[in-house]
Amino acid sequence: MSILISNVTVVDGSGAPRRQADVLLKGEIIERIAGPETLERDAAEFIDGRGLVLSPGFIDMHAHSDLQLLLTPDHYAKLSQGVTTELLGQDGLSYAPVDEPTLAGVRQKIAGWNDNPDGFDWDWRGVGEYLDRLDRPDDGGRIATNAAYLVPQGTVRALVMGFDDRVATAEDISRMQQVIRRGMEEGAVGMSSGLTYTPGMYASTEELGELCRTVGELGGFYAPHHRSYGKGALEAYAEMIGLSRDTGCALHLSHATMNFAENKGRAAELLSLIDTALDDGVDITLDTYPYLPGATTLSAILPSWASAGGTEATLERLRDPGTRERIRENVEIYGSDGCHGVVAEWDTLEISGVQNQELARHAGRTIAQIAADEGEEPFEVFTAILLADRCGTGILQHVGHEENVRAIMVHSTHTGGSDGILVGGKPHPRAWGTFPRYLGHYCRELGLLTLEETVHHLTGRPAARLKLERRGQVREGYAADLVLFDPETIRDAATFDDPRQPAEGIHHVFVNGVAAIKDGRPTGARAGRALRRTPEGMTAPR
Repeated sequence: MSILISNVTVVDGSGAPRRQADVLLKGEIIERIAGPETLERDAAEFIDGRGLVLSPGFIDMHAHSDLQLLLTPDHYAKLSQGVTTELLGQDGLSYAPVDEPTLAGVRQKIAGWNDNPDGFDWDWRGVGEYLDRLDRPDDGGRIATNAAYLVPQGTVRALVMGFDDRVATAEDISRMQQVIRRGMEEGAVGMSSGLTYTPGMYASTEELGELCRTVGELGGFYAPHHRSYGKGALEAYAEMIGLSRDTGCALHLSHATMNFAENKGRAAELLSLIDTALDDGVDITLDTYPYLPGATTLSAILPSWASAGGTEATLERLRDPGTRERIRENVEIYGSDGCHGVVAEWDTLEISGVQNQELARHAGRTIAQIAADEGEEPFEVFTAILLADRCGTGILQHVGHEENVRAIMVHSTHTGGSDGILVGGKPHPRAWGTFPRYLGHYCRELGLLTLEETVHHLTGRPAARLKLERRGQVREGYAADLVLFDPETIRDAATFDDPRQPAEGIHHVFVNGVAAIKDGRPTGARAGRALRRTPEGMTAPR
């Protein structure tokens, strides 16, 4: 089927100035681009593009849709904001590669990110098998967006060493390298870490360096959630940059923020660190979301020693009065490494979702509010919820700073990543609003970036990091992953009170040439696919 978008303003994703054009789509590709009102009008469908912008589809460089792409195949949260490609396998924890015990542990550990449904057919174990499953959802259709995958270092460590806190031997490291190599040979684009999440955070710098060497040799990149976004944040960033410098592995800094009180106004120090490394030839990119609160799991606030051995061992420690008191001291007095070395501030930790529906009343309330309402100490509420929800609780963490968000988003290495959690009673609105918020609030209203710059941050630059073949720009022969939007009205409508609201101002979204959003409404069409890294390059449009 051919579609002609006529007299439209093309912002092509390269950063080049906008231009007026006719754009002809045929099958999965952009067949032709020509001057306005010059193409033959023999297409099967016509779209009047006057007053609208045509850009590449947005690339979400930090997505947690690993399971939701299969469980909620319409995937309206992402399509409605113009996302056509997502990068999965984030923060060192996802569902491949696994064996039975590892899968069981990971499922429970990240239930707050992706849910943990009973009766779901977990019919894969390796990375290649997971990507195969994305290409054949249960209903026989296709996934809604394209998806690339990172080998999750924490999952790999659990597969090789279990969930215990111990030093990796040379044999352990060799086995982990083999697992990572196989995952990349089966299609992954790199490796992620979650270094405030167990078991990934148990890895030493030396261990991570050996794994990065393998990733770099295969042409991939390392995407770490590093050891702290709070106390010692700059030192944690420096560790990651040092790994890239020493191993030659390209680096992509995940949700590169500077949070908590000690980092207010310190974005310039981070950017100086990055600029120095760039000048030395280190290959660095980063992503951020355009909001102040973060989102994680309530169990992440625990000290790492308390989470060793997996969920059951953690619950046993929480039940033991003596061990629970030791946990309290770490969390409330000294600062937990799981909480970025910072003492937990109970009025910043807001429940966003639970597994145990008897706790659903807590969604949208902070630990401090729940404690005040119930006449309990906040730490007792914290541990009671963890026990009742088997560590499956999701939270928002209100610890960001606007001046840092603005400074980092205009940097030359910046890309957009929603870090969106799609489950829970009151999830973070970034899952529905990240990309229109960049274009509406920060580009149009505040003028921090031009329209061309903003689109480049969200399309062409991430496509280059992922080494996507013929994607990420509006060019002839490229995939017809496209967004048609009104630059005067595009905005995020999702709020913290009402987070599941689609964006405004987005008229059409095409995934591989198929309209997933048409005239602002979902069509039900699903045309995405797994994008696999191969020796010849990434999956190309057909």
